[in-house]
Amino acid sequence: MALDEGMKEKLISGFETLAHPVRLVVFTQEHECRYCEETRLLAQEVAAASPSLSLDVYDFLADGEKAAELGVDKIPALAVIGEKDYGIRFYGFPTGYEFTSLVEAIKTAGSDGPVVSADSLASLRKLGGPVHVQVLVTPT
Repeated sequence: MALDEGMKEKLISGFETLAHPVRLVVFTQEHECRYCEETRLLAQEVAAASPSLSLDVYDFLADGEKAAELGVDKIPALAVIGEKDYGIRFYGFPTGYEFTSLVEAIKTAGSDGPVVSADSLASLRKLGGPVHVQVLVTPT
């Protein structure tokens, strides 16, 4: 997925407000899987949109310890890591609506704090512990 100039400009202006660096971590393998190459190339283009973004690319098999450390168990995988690792992972090729979700995840990971209302924060505090959320999407 080669980003057109208009999208590149939107990314550049959208990432100007990042308060903290964000690391994109891609897992692929030597003989790239279906959509591994596309995911890696997309991450490279996105990372190039801001000096606040960096990109690390790992081989899922050769760098198995790193994959395990980040909880990555399938490829292609793209982790979005801000000042801390919030567990944001994208599996598969984040295109279409998922691309918008990737951009928003980067903005959130690089922000100074949550972008939810005080009421939502109060409700979340009642959960009492970590929650594992998975969102599954399929093209239609």
